[in-house]
Amino acid sequence: VQVVQSGGGSVQAGGSLLLSCVVTGMRGSTCKMGWYRQTPGQEREFVSSISHQDTKFYADFVKGRFTISQDNAKATLYLQMNSLQTEDTAVYYCGAGTISGDGTCTYNFWGQGTQVTVSS
Repeated sequence: VQVVQSGGGSVQAGGSLLLSCVVTGMRGSTCKMGWYRQTPGQEREFVSSISHQDTKFYADFVKGRFTISQDNAKATLYLQMNSLQTEDTAVYYCGAGTISGDGTCTYNFWGQGTQVTVSS
C-alpha cells in the first residue's frame, strides 16, 4: 500500500492551498481517511477526517476554514485549506484507515508528509 501526497507549498496569510492524497495497492476500501499535522518539537495533531460513508470531523481550529472531501472511485482524499493563518504552518500528513485485527478502524498507512508554510 502506498499513500502519496501532493499539494502544499508556501502562501501568504489569508490565502488558500489544496492538499491531495492518493492511496494505491489496497485491497478493498479504507474505513476512514484523515489529515494530521506536525510542527517541530510537537506531537502530530488531528486536523480532519472523513469516513467511508462521508462522515466528517474537524479540529476546532480549522472549522469553517478547511474542507475535507474524498473521491472513493479514485481513492483520493483532499483538504481544501482557506483563510490560512501563520499558525497553520506545519507538515501535513495523510492517513489511510483500515480495519485492524481487533476490529477497529486504525490509521495503518501514512503519506510522506507535505510542508505547508503560511507567511504574514
